[in-house]
Amino acid sequence: MKLWKRETSLEQLNRISEGCMISYLGIEFTQLAEDFLEATMPVDKHTRQSFGLLHGGASVVLAESIGSIAGYLCSPDPQKVVGLEINASHLRAVFDGHVRGVCRALHVGRRHQVWQIEIFDACGHLCCTSRLTTAIID
Repeated sequence: MKLWKRETSLEQLNRISEGCMISYLGIEFTQLAEDFLEATMPVDKHTRQSFGLLHGGASVVLAESIGSIAGYLCSPDPQKVVGLEINASHLRAVFDGHVRGVCRALHVGRRHQVWQIEIFDACGHLCCTSRLTTAIID
């Protein structure tokens, strides 16, 4: 069964993300595969907390952004996707460079979806793991 129900490209995903929090934080979609979606985010003045490391809230924004876009891609037009719940476990501090989020489906039903998002630092170390539950609305 094909996961994505909408045709798109990385260029289109990055274009629709302009002018909102996704672009403000420097999030860029970098890979759209058959069964996962990937994006990167810089660790900089927009995403660090007061003590100089990646803000946990910025990690959650990255996770929810990737998961919400993945959910949108799994829903047929004209349906929309909204987040219901997200949780995150912050496992390792990141001080600079970029982080990379990888989103995979755990469950894609007719009305609800569950997404697993793992965020890695530049060395490939897991620094955050998150789970997003979304709902499909008409």
